[in-house]
Parts: sequence; structure tokens; C-alpha cells
Amino acid sequence: MNKILIANRGEIALRIMRTCEKMGIKSVAIYSEADAKAPFVKYADEAVCVGPSPSSQSYLVQEKIIEVALERDVDGIHPGYGFLSENAEFAQKVTKAGIVFIGPSPESMRVMGDKLAAKTAVKDYDIPMVPGVDHAIENVESALETAKEIGFPILIKAAAGGGGKGMRVVNSEEEFVSQMERAVSEAVSAFGNGAVFIEKYIGSPRHIEIQLLADQHGNVVHLFERECSVQRRHQKVIEEAPSSVLSEDLRNEMGEAACKVAQSCNYIGAGTVEFLYDNGLFYFLEMNTRLQVEHPVTEMITGVDLVQEQINIARGQKLSFSQKDLKIKGHSLEVRVYAENPENDFLPDVGNLLVYKRPVGDGVRVDDGLEQGMDIPIFYDPMIAKLIVYGEDRQQAIARMTKAIQDYDIVGVETTLGFCEFAINHEAFVSGDFDTHFVDLHFKNPEKLLSSSKAYVEAGVVASYLFATKSFSEKNYLPSDYSSWRQKR
Repeated sequence: MNKILIANRGEIALRIMRTCEKMGIKSVAIYSEADAKAPFVKYADEAVCVGPSPSSQSYLVQEKIIEVALERDVDGIHPGYGFLSENAEFAQKVTKAGIVFIGPSPESMRVMGDKLAAKTAVKDYDIPMVPGVDHAIENVESALETAKEIGFPILIKAAAGGGGKGMRVVNSEEEFVSQMERAVSEAVSAFGNGAVFIEKYIGSPRHIEIQLLADQHGNVVHLFERECSVQRRHQKVIEEAPSSVLSEDLRNEMGEAACKVAQSCNYIGAGTVEFLYDNGLFYFLEMNTRLQVEHPVTEMITGVDLVQEQINIARGQKLSFSQKDLKIKGHSLEVRVYAENPENDFLPDVGNLLVYKRPVGDGVRVDDGLEQGMDIPIFYDPMIAKLIVYGEDRQQAIARMTKAIQDYDIVGVETTLGFCEFAINHEAFVSGDFDTHFVDLHFKNPEKLLSSSKAYVEAGVVASYLFATKSFSEKNYLPSDYSSWRQKR
């Protein structure tokens, strides 16, 4: 494999390109008109504009992307995450065109992309499941009887769902029908599929996921867990590895269960199995058939470059290590730096990056795709960067992340940095006693809670303007050599 097209944009496109460069593989970027001057376009060996700014006219146009790949004589297409990364139809078209899709098979995507199909696939593998039904609800009256048997509260979920869409908590029999109608309507609107099912509602769960790698020769390993419980609107904001709540025995048990999920659908490549954890018990939630946004924390504690492994697996190579070779070393945290206003319900706050200065230091890594002076496009997810730190233990990782957040200079838009600093230093997070309701429980008065962080930012604006220089070279601010991602360990 000598040339790879990255069917994505921004920070993940850059991240993939750096591994390609390390492996001696040429990279081809595709970009929309809005991204014409983006760092990932400049970094690529070749770059082709595929359409106007809206993703529906550029990054999601399958035929155009494949056409560019054929014209540029690429060997493989890496989809990153988001956009077409879990689109089975796209994977099938890529393969049919004689190009290697760097990801799982279309069939694996189809099975795990539908929560009901996933339940059916894993039910014979002795994997813990949340009490509920494993089929689409066709009769509301019958479903209500089932809900009574399970016991309220229950959760209505869209079979093709994600990001909290098509999901409703029902606390009583009286509200069941109305909530069912809303869930179906939202599922149709969001996914074009109104199929829903019901499960017992787990009131105070933690969201823990297991990273997997599986080659084409039947070898499957897990690379331990990531804790992803701090979320807003059912979407992750802070991740860490390992989790502070798992024992070694439970970690092994969850890892083995995740490997069975992969085996149930003949999975190949990098994937993630998500679980709900509650009081020593865990339940299968879903499988993400792609690289995750939070994959860097796993890389930091294992020393494994997951993108490199994806490419090698796509080349047909066997995994170069076994489960017993993998060890957890230290602790890693990641915060997602969004252009959002935490004081206004985390609503997007797009604008121009008047000042943009990345933090540096021991164990600090920044995955981003923007430069000072750039506008944050209104057409895409408002994530500016992923800030990742590594420490010898959790306490050091929290301290390093706090310092890195304070050293991150962003002027021109509101960001989630202040919230993230507040969250990782909250007594609930520091003690490890938190769950997916962290924001609702501890972030009730955001303006007051973030006042100190906001004052710090405002005090630094003048200094930022005086001392900010032009942006770092994209080839220098994050070393392409993976070994330097964990600095001075």
C-alpha cells in the first residue's frame, strides 16, 4: 500500500496523514471549498477539491470520492470517523472499485450499525445485555405490557440511533404512548428508520468502552478500556484510560466480552465495544465500527499507533502482538476543545481564531486541524482540537491536563476549555465517583462555576495579542514519530 486517500477533514485527516508519512505512504486529501486553506490540505502529498462547503455536496458524495481515488491511483481509502466511516454502502463501493477500504467489512458494519441486529448477533456469545426486547416494536399495546414486566423506568431507543436521537426515558405507564410516538418520529427524522425497542433504564451508569483490533487471520485483542462518562447531550467531552473504577478481574472480563462481540460479526480492523457499567455489573450497549475520536488515550497508555495497525491489518498482515504482550502503562486524559459556550447550554459559537496558541510540555499532545486567523466553518462539527495528556498516574495526568488547559490560548470564540478544567478538578471526578449525569448534577450554574476560568482567559487576552506569533508549522507542533507522543516518561 503506497498511497492512501483520507476521506475526511480536519484533525483526524492530519492525524492519519502523520502515520502515513511515518510509514512511507503518500497521502491524498479531499477537501471542500470551505477547507481550501486548512492545514490538512497543505500537509497532504496531493489534494483535490470535491465540492462546495456543505458536507452533502463534498465529504458525503461517495461517487466523487471514489472517482478521485481512481484518478490518483490510490491503494486504500481511510474514512477516519464521522461522515462515511460507518457507511456500509460506501465500503462496498470502494471494494468493488478495486480499492482497499481501511476498516471492517460492509456486512460487519450493517450488523453492528443496527442495535437490534447487533443484539441478535451477540446473544449466543454469553454477553451481558440490558433487560429488554431484542426486536422492533410493532404493537404499542404489547410493548406496554412488556414495559410493565421489565419495570419502569424504561428506555425507548432507536434501532439505528446514536447521539441520543430517538431516545426517550419513560418513568410511568401514563406517558408510555406519547413518548413512544416522539421516539419513532425523531428516529424517522434523524435516521430514516422508525424502528425502536425498549430496555430497562439504568439510572446512574458509567460509560466504559473497550478498544479492539482484529486481523484477517482470526486474531482479536483488546487494548483495555476508556472511561467516557462525562458527556453533554449524550456526547462525550472528557475521556480517560484506564477507568478509575475497574478491577483487574472486571477489566479482563469486559475485554473478553468485547472480543466475543467482534467474533460474532467476523470483525476486521479497529473497533470499539461500548458498555454501560453500574455497581459492578456491565451490559453491552453497541459497537462502533471505526476509529474513535478518543483513540489517543489508548495509544498513550499502550504505545500502540492504532492508525498504523489499521493500515497493516488492511494490508493483510497479522497482528504483531498478542493479548499477553499488551500492558497498561500510566494514565491518559483527553478533553475535546469545542467552539461551544458552556454557559449557554453548550451551543456552538463559531467565529475567527484571533489568537490560537497550543500548549506544550511533558506528556502533552494536541490533535487539531486549525491555525491562528482561521474561521471555524459553520458547516461541520465545531471541534477545534483534542487535548491529550499522559501521566505516570491519574493524579499526575489531571495536574498536567489542568496546566495544559491554562496554557491553551484561544481568543475569538467561546470554548469548552473552562468547563473541562472545572470538570477534571471537581471532587466527584477526582475521587472517581461520577457517572453519565455529571453535567446535570454538578454544572447547574455554569456562569458562576466558570467565573474563575473566564477571568483567567480575559486577563490573558492582552498578553496573548502581544506575544502570539504566527502558528506553529503543522509538521512540527505534533511530532510525526509516534514515540515522541509520550514525552520524557
